Formats: sequence, C-alpha cells, structure tokens
Amino acid sequence: MYHNKRDKKDEEEVSANPFAKVQKTSALQECRVFNETPVNARKCALILTKILYLINSGETLSTTEATDAFFNMTKLFQSKDTTLRRLVYIGIKELSKVAENVYVVTSSLTTDMNAKDDQCRPAAMRALCQITDATTFQGIERYMKQAIVDKNPAVASAALVSSLHLTKTIADGVKRWVNEAQEAVNSDNIMVQNHALGLLYHIRKTDRLAVTKLVTKFIRSGLKSPYALCLLIRIASKLIEDEDCGPESPYFEFIESCLRHKSEMVVYEAANAIVNLQFTSQRELNPAVSVLQLFLSSPKPTLRFAAVRTLNKVAMSHPNAVMACNVDLENLITDSNRSIATLAITTLLKTGNESSVERLMKQIASFMSEISDEFKIVVVGATRQLCQKFPRKHNVMMTFLSTMLREEGGYEYKKSIVDTIISIIEDNPEAKEAGLAHLCEFIEDCEHTGLAVRILHLLGKEGTRTSNPSKYIRFIYNRLILENAQVRAAAVSSLAKFGAHCEELLPQILVLLERSTLDTDDEVRDRSTYYLNVLKQKQKSLYLSFIINPLQVSIVGLEKALQSYLLDTSQSDVPFDIKSVPLSTTPLMSDELVKKTNVNNSSNNVNNQLKATGEKIAATRQDIYAEQLAAIAELNSLKLGPIIKSSLPIELTESETEYVVQCIKHIFKSHIVLQFDCTNTCNDQMLENVNISLQVPEGFEIVERVECQKLVYNIPGTAYVCLLVATDDINLFSTTFSNVTLKFVVKDCDPNTGQILDEDGYSDEYVLEDVDLLVADYMQRIMKPNFMSAWDEMSADCEVEETYALSNFKTIEEAIKNIVSFMGMHACDRSDKVPEGKSSHTVYLSGIFRGVDEVLVRAKLALSANTDGVTMKLTVRSQNEEVAQFIASAIV
Repeated sequence: MYHNKRDKKDEEEVSANPFAKVQKTSALQECRVFNETPVNARKCALILTKILYLINSGETLSTTEATDAFFNMTKLFQSKDTTLRRLVYIGIKELSKVAENVYVVTSSLTTDMNAKDDQCRPAAMRALCQITDATTFQGIERYMKQAIVDKNPAVASAALVSSLHLTKTIADGVKRWVNEAQEAVNSDNIMVQNHALGLLYHIRKTDRLAVTKLVTKFIRSGLKSPYALCLLIRIASKLIEDEDCGPESPYFEFIESCLRHKSEMVVYEAANAIVNLQFTSQRELNPAVSVLQLFLSSPKPTLRFAAVRTLNKVAMSHPNAVMACNVDLENLITDSNRSIATLAITTLLKTGNESSVERLMKQIASFMSEISDEFKIVVVGATRQLCQKFPRKHNVMMTFLSTMLREEGGYEYKKSIVDTIISIIEDNPEAKEAGLAHLCEFIEDCEHTGLAVRILHLLGKEGTRTSNPSKYIRFIYNRLILENAQVRAAAVSSLAKFGAHCEELLPQILVLLERSTLDTDDEVRDRSTYYLNVLKQKQKSLYLSFIINPLQVSIVGLEKALQSYLLDTSQSDVPFDIKSVPLSTTPLMSDELVKKTNVNNSSNNVNNQLKATGEKIAATRQDIYAEQLAAIAELNSLKLGPIIKSSLPIELTESETEYVVQCIKHIFKSHIVLQFDCTNTCNDQMLENVNISLQVPEGFEIVERVECQKLVYNIPGTAYVCLLVATDDINLFSTTFSNVTLKFVVKDCDPNTGQILDEDGYSDEYVLEDVDLLVADYMQRIMKPNFMSAWDEMSADCEVEETYALSNFKTIEEAIKNIVSFMGMHACDRSDKVPEGKSSHTVYLSGIFRGVDEVLVRAKLALSANTDGVTMKLTVRSQNEEVAQFIASAIV
C-alpha cells in the first residue's frame, strides 16, 4: 500500500509544472552559478531553463537585468556539454532583444558555427544571425554562404531560414547570396529545397520579371519537395492575381496539373489555390471540387477537415459547384470530430435544396447539444442564410431556432439566435407572428437583460401590426412584475406603443401604466408618467411625435449643447432650444463607409475614434468633425452653430498622383465648410502655405480660408474654405464649385532625412476635380418606425409628384440603391429590400432637409418593357412646398 501511494504521489508531481513557482529575482540571482569553475552543466542548464521559462511566460526583464544575465551566461561557453551549449544559444536569442553589447559573443558563435559538432552548428548560426546587424554583417557573410551549400541538411536549412530573417534588416547584403541559394534548390533534402526556394523568392519578390522567370524555371524543371511545390503554387497564384490573367495562364495550368500530384499536401494546396482565385468560374472549380470530394472520405481527420472547410468557403460563392458533394457531406454529419460535422452541416445548409431542409434540421438537432457555443453560432448563421434562400420553410427553421433558445448556452449564442429570428421576421412578413410568439416564450425565462430589452422593443414595433396585438400584452406585463428596472422600463415603452397604435387596447394600457407610476425605480416611474399623459390626450399627432416617432438627437451633441447652455450666463433667461442639438442621423453600413473612406486622411482618425468607443455611447462622425472644427480659431469666430450634415470623403485626385486630395462637405445653417484633406506623396518635396482656390457660383460667398502651414511627405494635412450661403433660393443650393485648385510653395528636401535643401522654394499649383453640392449633402437620415403613420399625418397640401424614366438602370434593385444614395435619406420599413421575382416595388424614404424641414418620399418603381429600364413615380411630402418641389425635381 505504501508503495502504491508513493507511485501515485510521484505521478502527481510529474504532471505538475515544476517552474510554476519560479520568481524572476531568485532566478536572476542564481545566474551567479555560471561563474563557478568548473561549470556544473546540469545545474546551469536548470537555471537557464528557468530564465527562458520566465521570458516565454511574458515576464519582462529590464535592460540592466538582461545585460547582467547575458554576460553571466557567456561564461558557459567554456563548457563542452552539448545540451547546455544549445540552451545558451536559445538564451542569446532571447536576451539579445533587450540586453546591451551582445556583439561580444560574435566570435564565440562564429567558432561554434564552423565547428565539427553538427548538433550545435545550426543553433549557433541562428543565434549569430539574431545578433547580427549591418556593422557585423560582413564578418559572417563568408561563413553563411558556405553554410547554405553545406552537405548537412540541418546546417543548410538553418542557414537558409536565418538568411530569410536577415532579409528584413539587411536585404541588400542577402541578395548577394543568390547563387548559393540557387545551388541549394537542387538539394535532395525536401526542407532545404523548400527554404532555398523561399529565400530566392524573397530576394526577387520586388522584381516581377525575376519572379516570373523563377516560377517558369521551376514549373519546367520540377521540384522534388512537396513543401517547395506548395510554396511554388502560392507564388504562381499570386502572379495570376497580380497580372490579372485568367485560366489561359500557364501558371494556372501548372496549378491544375498539381491536382494530380502523388502528395496529398500538394493536391490540397493546388485545390485551395484554385478556389481562392478571384476569376474562378464553376468550370475551373470542378476539378478542384472533385479532388476535395475524394478527401471527404479520407481516413485522415486533417484531410477531411481541410476539405470540408474549403468546400464551405466555396459554397458561399458557388453553391452549385459543391452540390455534387452533398452525399459525402451528409456522411460527415455523424463524424466523431465535431468541427468536421459542424462544417459539413453548414455547407449542406448553403447547398441543399428546399425539399431537404426538414431532414437537415432534424440531423442538426441530433448533435447540437454535443458541440460548443462557438460552433453553434456558426450553425445559426448558416440557418439564417438558408431562411433567406427558402423563405417558405420559415416554420421549420423557426421551430429549430426556438428549440435551441430553450437549451443551455451563453449570451453570444443566444444573441445570435435572437438576431436570426428578428431578421427572419423583418424579411418575411409571413413569419412575423410565429417569430414573435417564440421570442415571447423566450423572455419568460431570459436571463440576459440586453436580449429582453431588445425583444420588448421589437414587440412594440412589430406586435402592434399583427392580427391580434392583445395577445402580447400579457408577456409585456409579466416583465413589469418579474424583471429588473431596465427591463421594466423597456416594457413601459413597449406598452405605450400598443396604446398609441391600438385604440381598442388603450383603456387597458392606461390602467397598466397607472400601476407603473408607483414603481420603485425612477426611470420606470418617469417613463410611465410621460407616456400616460401623452396617451390621455388621445391625439394622433401627439402619439406620432412623442411615442411612435420620438425625438432623434445625438446624445453626445445634446450633452455638449446643454453644457454650453449652462456655462453661457447671457442665455440664462432664454429657454434651451432643442433645435440647436444636431440630430442622430441613421449611419451608413460600416462596409459602405470603409469603401468610401480613404485611409490617408484625417477622416481615418474619425473612424479610429469611433472604433475606440466600443460598446459605449459612440460619438458620431459628425460629433467628432464638430470638435475638430471648433478647435480652429478662424472658423470658431464665425459662430457657425451645430453641423447639420457632414459628407463622406470625395476623391478630387487619383490615388496614384503626387498630391492626393479629398473633400468633406460640412453643412451648417447659413454656411458650408469645405474640408480638404491633402497628402504629399513626393518624398523629395515639402509643401508650405497650402490653400485651396475655387470659383464660387451665384448665391455663395467665401468668408474664410484656413491654409495648411506645412505638408510633409506622407503625413496628411488639412485646409478649409468657409462659404456663406447668401441666398434664400432653394434651387441654387444644388450647384458645382469649379476651377478648384491646390496652391502651395514647394521646397526641395532630402528624401532620406527630410532636411530642406531649398529655403526659398517656388510657388506652384495643382488642378483638382470640381466639387458638387447635391441633395444628399443637405439631407439628414432619420428613421420612421411607422412610415405610413407619418405619411398620413403629414399634410398632402405640400405634396409634389413627378414621373421619371430611369433608363440607366436595368433592375429595380440597382435603381433603389442609387435613389437612396442620391437622396441621402433613410429607407423605412426595410423597403430597400426587393422580394425575389417582383417587377414592381415601392420605396419609402425619410429625412430632414437642412435640419429644418422634414421630408417623406414614396417612390413607386416598375420595370419598363418599352424603355428597357425602370419607371419611377416619385411623390414627395414636406412641411415646406419649396423643399418638396426641389427634392422632386432634383433627379435629372
């Protein structure tokens, strides 16, 4: 028994981390042992291992600590123990990043690199290249050349990899080793051949002709190493992309021929390269898909995983090409590796037909409890795509998703399911009631406040438009009784919307809100009192303004406006004007914003600030621009007021020109500020006194110019032009500023140091593109949760109707996209989404013109057989007839 206990204790000790309790101070003090004579190799190896463990665990050493440890460690070169010596090489590599004067070991490492001990030579070489810089490079060059062609594969491979690392710092020196690298490519060792090809490519990668010759040479002669062949395939596919050549390229023929290689690694690399090429059509994909299909039945899990992951990617763009693999993919649903099973299921969901949906859902449900939340989210995403593809199967998918909602899972997993159900509800009106019913059941036991609040908001928005709105009141009222303050507040808002929309439910809603006025939480009481008083008025106009379409102001802008109002003692007798607060406009989609924004300007800083705000209340681009403009004394003195609208950056030059300029238009009540973000791409010039001149049309007057004092190479600078809108004629608002010119003083400078060589310089100018002022520049996007209520509420007295033949657009989708962009308005009720197969559609748009006049647009579009385009009947309603006329006639 004693013996058994001892064995068990020993086993526990072995499994524990022996370095878990190592402290940096004690480990560094133990380094003194390195100075003892003779060297105790075993003891020193243990101490050195402790230091390496600390460094690789994230422990940081100061320069002094690292230098002391480094010089203590150099004493270990007197030991002949191979294990200790190799640990010393690793220590040199790690400590050289922090320690000073590490070059002192160059001689010792060079000696070891040329010694007869093949176990130490590769490690010594790697350590030597780590500490080599431009000053010591010549001393090791001869030895490195010899090592590259060494007969020992380990030495040659280490030399080639070290050379690859040296290309980052001493690229010109390594280029001289090209002959040795070419000789190494002919090696019989597969790793040496691979590393030699990699070095050759890195030496020549800036010269496209040299790379082309390199690839052509090895395509003809062939390579024995499968690793080298994989690298050659990657280089060839990059050449195809760079040269924008199609399947007729000889490189593509080479990649396709690799599909028949005996090495599975090469075959997969070739197939992966083909499916990732941008031009690849289904015809070119078929051979690659066939090879991947064979891998699906491989006994090796890695091959099955690689194949199904690649096919999953192909299914996103070419689902028809993957359909041939569906039988094999179905066999993988029960694979013991759940990663493979999940990918197989999601691929089937993308490629399956409508008749197979129910069977797939049942198969998925059978193993959902066995996979992690991460993979469950992937499955939910695939289900969302499938529902968009087969909207008639929404009942099956809704049932599946609701079952998943009732199971155990984390916040992100539950959020993905709720997001999917909400998207199905919004995309498919037939699924609305079933989806809301599932979500109502979920919030009965929902433990996530954020999800409960979101669902209550959805109930207030969509539940009021169902055939029987009263059935949702019970679920909402339960939240008032059972939930925390945040959820109770959301429930009050949701109840108010039912009261505003459903007249027959109003008496019940008033009773429930009366009870909530006695709530223990301030916000719940305040909301209840507010909505109760509005609903008691029984006026639809009040419902519309204060419940259905509430005030939409920028939270950050409101905070700043209130602070300014409180600090201004001269305004103490004047009531706070809510119109002085900028609206919180509906933002563009992030991908659209990224496409339209160039990284080399100050607007990139705006995007970075937006990202940095994370989950908190984010300042809009407009808020950040307002802060930037307020910091400019010349503009601040004009008292411009709040920004009504800031446009996205507009390119005024080509991106490859010597001066890159973008314009951002800031619209104020009586002024327009044109912000010109400029970048100097000439490294031998510095620009000074950079300003913008332009021709001003009738109705505008330049009141201020702010020049950019200095424009250094590749560092953006900004110039401004402020214009006064000197007209009340709305028809003049849409205009063009012509003869836009960048004017500056050029001073030649040293391209390396930036030192100015010509102090006087000379004046020069650069012609830019014209700047257009469009309808969208004056229009703020605002959301109308119930467009038809707002439309009916707005008087038809200021209604203008026009009919247009849009011959430039061949589809309704294309016409809608361009109309929404041109108008700069928000598409309400998801009306910018056109149901598949429809030849006519109506789009509802809402916005505010120049921060004052609300505008609603109803655009009825239909495909026209006569004009081979789209016919549009545009109806505009506004509080101002001139504005309605201007919007309706703006389309040319």
